[in-house]
Amino acid sequence: MSFLRDIELLLGNEFVLTGNLMQKFLIDWRKRYKGNAIAVVFPRTSSDVAAVVNLCVFYNVPIVPQGGNTGLCGGATPDTSGDSIVLSTTRMNSIIDLDEINNSITVEAGCILKDIQNAALDYNRVFPLSLASEGSCTIGGNLATNAGGTQVLRYGNIRELTLGIEFVNPKGNIVNALRSLRKDNSGYSLRDLYIGSEGTLGIITAATLKLFPKPFGKKVLLVSVASLEQAVSLFSYSRSFFCVKITAFELMSALCIDLVQKLIDLPKNFIYKAPWFVLIEISYDNNDHEIVDLISSFLENAVSNNLIIDAIVSNSLKQNEEIWLLRESIPIAEKELGKAIKHDISIPISSITSFVKETNSLIQTEFPGVQHIIFGHIGDGNLHYNIAKASWQSEYQLLSSQYDIYNIVHNMVVNFGGSISAEHGIGVLKVDELSKYKSASELSMMRMIKESIDPQNIMNPGKILDI
Repeated sequence: MSFLRDIELLLGNEFVLTGNLMQKFLIDWRKRYKGNAIAVVFPRTSSDVAAVVNLCVFYNVPIVPQGGNTGLCGGATPDTSGDSIVLSTTRMNSIIDLDEINNSITVEAGCILKDIQNAALDYNRVFPLSLASEGSCTIGGNLATNAGGTQVLRYGNIRELTLGIEFVNPKGNIVNALRSLRKDNSGYSLRDLYIGSEGTLGIITAATLKLFPKPFGKKVLLVSVASLEQAVSLFSYSRSFFCVKITAFELMSALCIDLVQKLIDLPKNFIYKAPWFVLIEISYDNNDHEIVDLISSFLENAVSNNLIIDAIVSNSLKQNEEIWLLRESIPIAEKELGKAIKHDISIPISSITSFVKETNSLIQTEFPGVQHIIFGHIGDGNLHYNIAKASWQSEYQLLSSQYDIYNIVHNMVVNFGGSISAEHGIGVLKVDELSKYKSASELSMMRMIKESIDPQNIMNPGKILDI
């Protein structure tokens, strides 16, 4: 019998797509990569996933795991050979358990991030991972890329938010490590190995995640500053002033604001004439009057020390959302300028100002007139440093310079002790870049792990490592 017939018998015809029905699963969100596949399959359970993997092992068919297909590096897109299948986890969307005493929630990999957040809120808890794509991304994809988002400053990235996982390995075995323990020092941490592995070592099918008590309230500040130096100094001052109350500290350039205002109405009663803007979120557990007085004191001191130009403070949940919408709309708004060359980088916070100034200068020398779309999570050193075309350029001309621009930006990242990938992963986009900037010894160990766990190379081949 053929592979296609066998997998249809296994899952049912309605859960195996072929031909034109596959198309939306074969192209990435940015529309940079388009592949082909034998089929797109939709298992319902971990046992289904294991059975699919066993079938693929028998027929030597590669597997490309896919969640919400919101990734930015082509990690969930098949290659053009048409020899693989796409395994979508979207039917695996159950919340298995929520433990109020343990402050944990166990979910299947296809759960939408927003649904997990809402389930936690129903029990007066929060799951703090927060991304612009949270309404469509799945927790399995978040785990596969070790997602960060806007609240890493307070809560850490998803690796730090995960207690245990269940996965199917390349031999088709279910490995159940769904422990809900805060302490477990019993050998190698398979959880940490699989988180961030982008489906190259197996398929994450479920996870147990940390929950936190819901804060009494939140205040969101939108602040304008005269320079990037001031933004970094403001962060340092904010951290010492508010301590753990800061849950987010986001940076936005003036160009980001200009683009967003074409898409949405900006918050009112604020002066938008400044080169840089900062969003600060403060979570608190005491009453509103105390936090209002504290924020007023903070802003008075910031003005006295010439750290800010203007500021507004939210007074309601609706205003919180309006200010956050400004920040979260940037990835969509920047499409106005066409396809961009994007960099998801991390830099030591103390070096961000020098990095941006020196890298901007180098880019303008080589590619005069290109536009710098700079925003990100300054509180954890993660910048989205994107380059859009100059007025004289076509989109094709810009994209044809992608690897020249990569060389400039990534060389500077490494010179400043940073990383070429902060939260988006490697996928297929940065495979060549990883081979340049990861040490030979690290790459050798990564290859040893991959070849040992997946000797057939059927798990998302061509992603992270070129094997």
